[in-house]
Parts: sequence; C-alpha cells; structure tokens
Amino acid sequence: MADDYLVRIGKLIRDARQHRGWTQAQLAEALNTSQSAVNRIERGNQNISLEMIARIGEALDSEIVSLGYAGPMHLRVVGGRRLSGAIDVKTSKNACVALLCASLLNRGRTVLRRVARIEEVYRLLEVLNSIGVRTRWINGGVDLEIVPPADLDMAAIDADAAVRTRSIIMFFGPLLHRMDSFKLPYAGGCDLGTRTIEPHMIALRRFGLDIAATEGQYHAVVDRAVRPDRPIVLTERGDTVTENALLAAARHNGVTVIRNASSNYMVQDLCFFLEALGVRVEGIGTTTLTVHGVPDIDTDVDYSPSEDPVEAMSLLAAAVVTESELTVRRVPIEFLEIELAVLEEMGLDHDRTPEYVADNGRTRLVDLTVRPSKLEAPIDKIHPMPFPGLNIDNVPFFAAIAAVASGKTLIHDWVYDNRAIYLTDLNRLGGRLQLLDPHRVLVEGPTRWRAAEMMCPPALRPAVVVLLAMMAAEGTSVLRNVYVINRGYEDLAERLNSIGAQIEIFRDI
Repeated sequence: MADDYLVRIGKLIRDARQHRGWTQAQLAEALNTSQSAVNRIERGNQNISLEMIARIGEALDSEIVSLGYAGPMHLRVVGGRRLSGAIDVKTSKNACVALLCASLLNRGRTVLRRVARIEEVYRLLEVLNSIGVRTRWINGGVDLEIVPPADLDMAAIDADAAVRTRSIIMFFGPLLHRMDSFKLPYAGGCDLGTRTIEPHMIALRRFGLDIAATEGQYHAVVDRAVRPDRPIVLTERGDTVTENALLAAARHNGVTVIRNASSNYMVQDLCFFLEALGVRVEGIGTTTLTVHGVPDIDTDVDYSPSEDPVEAMSLLAAAVVTESELTVRRVPIEFLEIELAVLEEMGLDHDRTPEYVADNGRTRLVDLTVRPSKLEAPIDKIHPMPFPGLNIDNVPFFAAIAAVASGKTLIHDWVYDNRAIYLTDLNRLGGRLQLLDPHRVLVEGPTRWRAAEMMCPPALRPAVVVLLAMMAAEGTSVLRNVYVINRGYEDLAERLNSIGAQIEIFRDI
C-alpha cells in the first residue's frame, strides 16, 4: 500500500513539474538535490517526507502537491449549448511525437515550435530524459529545446513511460545508427486491438536491425554489414512504418528508395524536418520517397510542425453536432479535402478563406466557418483510405455527424479491430448505432441526445466523439477517467469552454 502511494505521489509531482515547464534537473536544482533523486521520486522508488512534499509544492507553486493524490481526471458536461466565435487548431500531435523521435538523429540542438502539451509528448519526454537527453520548455513554455548527450544510457530507460505510448517504436530507426544493440519496452497506447510491429521489422531488417520480442521487451541487434541494396517496399502503407524507415534512411550513407510509403501529414512534416537537418528527400507527398542520407548530423535546427488535421476535424464535428456556427482557424486543408467533400454532399453549409502557408513554409492552411445545416446520410459508406483518402483517425467523428443526419450511414472502420465497437458507446447518449461486425457500424439519425454518466472509451478518437455527443445532449453528463483524451489533445475542455461549451474538470477526492 505504501509503495502505491509513493507511485501516486510521484506521478502527481511529475505532472506538476511538467505543467510548470521544468525539467527534472531544474526541479533538482531548486530542491538542492540530484536529478537522479527527482527521477526516483517521480517513479515512486524513493521514500519522501511531508517536509519534502511541501518543499516540492513550494518550488513548483502547486498547492495540489501538498494536498496529496488527486485521482483520475473526469469531465462534467452541461450540454445543449451552442458554440460560437473562433478557435485555432493546435500543432499536430502525431507530427510532434515523430519529431521528438527524429531529434535522436541530431547531435546538435533541436528547437520545436509550439509543441503540443499533451500526455503522449510528456511520456516521450520522460523516456528521452531517462536516457540522458536534455529537454526544456522555452519561450514561456511554448517551444521545446532538445539536446542529446554524446552517449545514450539505454539501461536507465523509463519503462513505465515507454509502455504508455506506441510512439516508442519510432526509436528503432534513430537508435540503430547510435548503438550495436539495445532494448526497448513493448509499445502501448490506445486499446485498438492487436497491432504487430512486423511491418517495421521487415523494413528495418534491410538496415541490419534484427528484433526479438521476449519478456516484455524488444531486443534489437544491428549488423553493420547489412545495407539496403534495392528499394524498400513497405508491406503496410502505415504512417509510423514509413516514419521508421525514413529515420533509418536519414543517416544511412547512401540513397534509399522507400516504396508504398505513406504520404500523410505527419510523414510530410517529418520529411520537412529531415530536410532542415540536411537530409534530401525526393517525392514528398507521394508513395515513393528517395532519401539521400547523411551519416553524421550535427546541426542546430529550428522547426515549426504544422497544424493537426484530426484536431481540426474534431472541432468541425463539435460545431456540426451542437448545431453551431463556428470558425476553425489554421486548418491544414490538404489533409481534410476528402472529409469536406463528403460533408458537402451531406449538406454541410460552410465557407473557407483563401489558402495561406503554415509556419513550416510548406503546409497549406485555411480558416473554415461552419454553420448549422440540415444533413442527409451519405449514399456511400464512410471508410478510411491512406492519404489522400479519408483519414483513418477522422472516421470516428463521422459516427457523431451521421447520428445528427437524416437516414442511415454505414461506417466501415477496417483498420482497427476494436474501434467500431467503442463507437456504440454513443447509444448510452441516445444514439442508434448497430454493430454489424467488429469493423462495421450502422448509424441511424437524426438523434435526440440525452445526458448520461459513463467511463471514457480506452481509444482516443471514440473518447472525443463521446465528449462531443455529451456537449449536444441536454442536461448534465459525466465522462470519467479522460486520460486517453489528454494523450492527444491539449487543454481540450478549456478550449471548448472558450467557444461556449460548459465543461468542468474534476477529480475524485
């Protein structure tokens, strides 16, 4: 029991430190102790006195720390309110985590602008800090500075943080250039059924990386004699698979051709970042990438990841489901054109500004204004495809949108094993969704939403869809344990409140 409280206190201290924008080293300096001691405290591996808890609370200006463990975060939603005004789209979660992994390629200083302050990023920062990478929030906590050590200490890796993010698998590509053997904990993340890393292994094997999975760890060994001697054909046009292959090719001394590559938004952002590192990438935005590797990268780089099209879709869906007029600014239109075309056929009333360029100098943005619309179910089914098709992560939002449209909509979420099942949680809120099989759900609308109290689905996008439906439902709903939403969205409740929602954050006492 005592150990459990130490772990809880440690996590609370870690969250307070990250909210302050401090590194473990900065907190250690304020407490006149060592970074390793702070690391042990945050992992629950060190006894801690009430006096030390009070000192930490004073240093972090966090009264919560002095009061003890606050419990999981929940949301209380007063629904039936109209949204109004304008809201900006934040930078891409998936691009930010890829760039954090890519920073391991560089021996110099990396600065990433407007990084998403989300749990997925925090977990990766904990992993990076544990193996010796120095990170700190700068410019008022808006931007992130990353400075790697000469040698990474993989034996000290924070396994607890690593298993809570699937993004850890993108360490394979950079690490194979830095060491001959290493271990990584199994990848975690959302509960979306079985997702193997076999496509990653097939691609990285061409760079001499052999991976064996035993006892909760990936055991990786690199054979330097093995080099890609012909184009690499990915067996899955996946985003993280493509990114891993790019990360491996970036420091390969030669030219690597990657075929059947994803051309999705986060892959393009990674390519732009690699170009800033001096790596030439041909074919960006296509399914064939030619990478001119640089064996040693030591440069100070400053890069601005682009905005998140999935967050943009979330905000558009919020307006549609609550029958509101809302302007969503800084929308990466290239990655939402199919979704908008489908919504136009369903009857969505909206307009957009002329295009302008994102801070990365490449991605095309627009501002979109959505107005209350009488929607009709689409004739064809809603199903994802690799870019430039309808984005896989945007499919769940069509469940909520279809629920307010007249007619029946078939949604075929063929990529993930469990996600369609989680969409049926909308039935608790008055939806009429029929699960046809683990991948297909039939949605009948229009829906008269009703308030409910329920646990958050264990998958990011379905969890947000449930929140949006609660915003549309008259009365007060409660969504419990929303950690999964915090994995992918920064201050979502507060930002929705800024445009007219009424969402209260609370914790169990």
